[in-house]
Amino acid sequence: MGLIDRAAKTASRARYAAGQGLRTAWYAAQMQAARSQSGGFDRPGEPEFRPTRGQPDLSELRKAYLRLFVQDRANVEAGLYPPPQDLRAADLPKALKSAQAFLQDASEVNRRRLARDGTEIRAQVPEGTNRYPAYYLQNFHYQSGGWFTGESAQLYDTQVEALFSGTADAMRRAALAEISRELKGRDQRTQRLLDVACGNGRFLEKVLEVYPKLRAAGLDLSPSYTDAARTRLAPWRQVDVIQEAAEAMPCEPASQDIVVSIFLFHELPPKVRTKVLAEIFRVLKPGGLLVLADSVQFGDYPAMDGLLEYFPHGFHEPYYKGYLGWNLAEALETQGFFKERKTLAFLTKVTTWRRPHGGARAG
Repeated sequence: MGLIDRAAKTASRARYAAGQGLRTAWYAAQMQAARSQSGGFDRPGEPEFRPTRGQPDLSELRKAYLRLFVQDRANVEAGLYPPPQDLRAADLPKALKSAQAFLQDASEVNRRRLARDGTEIRAQVPEGTNRYPAYYLQNFHYQSGGWFTGESAQLYDTQVEALFSGTADAMRRAALAEISRELKGRDQRTQRLLDVACGNGRFLEKVLEVYPKLRAAGLDLSPSYTDAARTRLAPWRQVDVIQEAAEAMPCEPASQDIVVSIFLFHELPPKVRTKVLAEIFRVLKPGGLLVLADSVQFGDYPAMDGLLEYFPHGFHEPYYKGYLGWNLAEALETQGFFKERKTLAFLTKVTTWRRPHGGARAG
């Protein structure tokens, strides 16, 4: 590598570090402001929560945080996706508006937290509808509107980034890296990708910015989030957004080359997880790839198991505690998948699974 190339690479790394540093500081400040007005996550009168798996080692958390960005930058330099373009000057008015809305809503989130009211939304969904299963009719994370309002769909990105101090997109890019590895050398126009639980379309948008001719679809049960996804993904006319449950996908068997799932399984009851995995296996082509990105689990970072225990206490995550000990590998292998890769991206675990070319399930 010549002197000019080394200088360019050093400058590029410096821009990356500055941009991601600014981004994480921005969202960490929002979370700190929300915490300061909430007065803590314990309910008055309740004993202080103490994890059974020991106090988390925050030095390990910081190391994992730094490794995320080292890995993310390495993926950029490997050509798996372009450098992130975050918090540009032109985006500042929108970022300020989102931050204001997030902090205004934080008091309502805190009200539900203190009341331990995670099902307020059930009184707001129109009576007589049986489209939504009971497990879905909850205010996950104590967020206003659950998954059922346009305001929730607009706030979600800021809420998640603030929760993870600006690392959510970087963690998701670890899943994008796996998609890029799979598509290397292939004509994207011939490949079908399904994003299961696509939410408001943020991840699928990032995929399409890299692969604009990919034949993609997003599936989500939320009426409001699918509306937001359609708006966001409108520039890509070949993309479909489907409102339906992941356990009942309206997709043809063996129709997808890649299925990706981001932050879904920790929000599903155990029986539903099994149904969703069976549906993913059904819609994947023989030889197709599943990219599963979700929360890390017990044992991924043993020194931080106590931190994972705290999460369902401080936030309304009714199925997260069970997910932490869920045998992910056994569940997928039972369906017939075989494992290929595992990557820890800070607090997200990205695993890739292949449907065998023979297509048969395990016995």
